[in-house]
Amino acid sequence: MPLVSSEAIVLHVFDYSETSRILRLATRDAGIVSVLARGARRAKSRFGSALDLFAQGVAQLYLKEGRDLQTMSAFDVTRARPALGADLGRFAGASAIVELVLRFGSGDASADLFTTLAEALDRIAGSAATEASEAALSSAWRLVAHLGFAPSLVVCSSCHAPVADVDEVVFSHSAGGILCAACARLYPSGRKLPASARASIAAWSNGQRVPPLEPREARAHQRVLREFLREHLADDRALRALDAWERGGWSLA
Repeated sequence: MPLVSSEAIVLHVFDYSETSRILRLATRDAGIVSVLARGARRAKSRFGSALDLFAQGVAQLYLKEGRDLQTMSAFDVTRARPALGADLGRFAGASAIVELVLRFGSGDASADLFTTLAEALDRIAGSAATEASEAALSSAWRLVAHLGFAPSLVVCSSCHAPVADVDEVVFSHSAGGILCAACARLYPSGRKLPASARASIAAWSNGQRVPPLEPREARAHQRVLREFLREHLADDRALRALDAWERGGWSLA
């Protein structure tokens, strides 16, 4: 069983037996993995507080092909990100980002995805409380782009004809993006998307920032993101963290 040393971010932690914990990690070299941290619950555990949610560090992993639960022997923290736990808005946004990676990520290594996730958590942690939602929205759409299913925002997602910059277009989750006037008639469930919202999603998908959002705009963007993600999930399980983030509105007041 080879020992692999990889940068990792803690996505989920839960207790296992009286002494151990199971973690879901995003790793630079092995994708998303589930690991057993033996003895992590003991008072004098060698892991200490290293296994906090959103913590980033170097994990020592024993990986065996075909095994669902791997073994972690050590985790040396390089970035703890305590600011994510100090504000409900930041915590909710970061939790939504982590849920996105857990639901759409895979066991295949992706250095770009790992870097994008790390940058997303850093940006949310470093944002003011009033800017946490915009930071999370920007990070979420950037991750969607890295995962390979960003919405079409320049050409019609049905006929692929260019769609001019107009005040409002129809956006269809099922079609995968904006629609020209002709194709919009074929998707009655599409929602109207203002030009400013279209520009914001395009900017976020490319890793760019936009001016601060008004509370109403931020909530509308959260709804569009949730609906788009649900359309592209392979199962019917709820996106609980995303729903809680949208309902809470802690940083939108």
